[in-house]
Amino acid sequence: MKSTATDWNELRTAFSTSIMIDTALSSLAQNLDGPDWPLDHQNETPAKYIDLDFAEVIALFRLNGQKPELVDQLVGILQGTLAFDRPFGEMVTQAEATAARENPLLKNLARLGIPENFPVTLTALEAGTLEFCRLEKLSTLGEFAVFVQGMAQSVIVGGDFKKLLNALSQVDEAALAEVLPFRRGAKDLHLAEALAQATRYADADARAEAAANWFWKEFAAIKQDVAAGGALARHFAVIGEAETEKRAAQLLQPYLHLPTGRRVAVAVKKVGLIGWLFGKTRATARQPNHV
Repeated sequence: MKSTATDWNELRTAFSTSIMIDTALSSLAQNLDGPDWPLDHQNETPAKYIDLDFAEVIALFRLNGQKPELVDQLVGILQGTLAFDRPFGEMVTQAEATAARENPLLKNLARLGIPENFPVTLTALEAGTLEFCRLEKLSTLGEFAVFVQGMAQSVIVGGDFKKLLNALSQVDEAALAEVLPFRRGAKDLHLAEALAQATRYADADARAEAAANWFWKEFAAIKQDVAAGGALARHFAVIGEAETEKRAAQLLQPYLHLPTGRRVAVAVKKVGLIGWLFGKTRATARQPNHV
């Protein structure tokens, strides 16, 4: 007997994920052009043996009237099968990776600087679409893109599911800005836009907290600027709608943890001709209330 307990333990661990685990050992032996497997019971498959340790396998052989040396043949069959199984698995993995690289939606996400792992729960998709994504286990934009590529062309979709699909397919920045916190003319997704979109929802506070966590670099920069005396409002001027800017800033304010007694102005007003030309704003001064 050439095989050892160590050989067997390593082999049965490796074989536990094989696609051939429930294939008859007689068939596997024939595929390898080796000697026939001497036991012809219906349950003679790798699955019957890989949960047993070395001593238990030998004991089972003896119980069936076989010599302990049969373990060497079993080891040879499993090793030979793995040699075939692994390249096949690698080929499937490579094919899947190639298909992903060829996915036009993933390419457009990269082109726009939009991270594939951006959560769909932070998008402005309507409730029905979010529920569909939950049921289909589509938690990120990348998973959405892969799912869409696998859909049959005959499947009809509507609503903002179709809007997001078309926006990514056609790189329509205006449409993207409606369903993602996307800034037209820029790359990536942004905190200000995410908070602006959050103002539309009943769970705006929860969305704001999630957005601050996701866009933590932008949040940290805003917090540092405001702590140094900067105006919170100016970080939301890109939104371009005064009331939404104010509400978005209010959503972020509780997470800034400013010193007691200091309040940050969130109302905005236009600043002269230069401000009118360039759309710049400044925060109106607001003093802390005193009793």
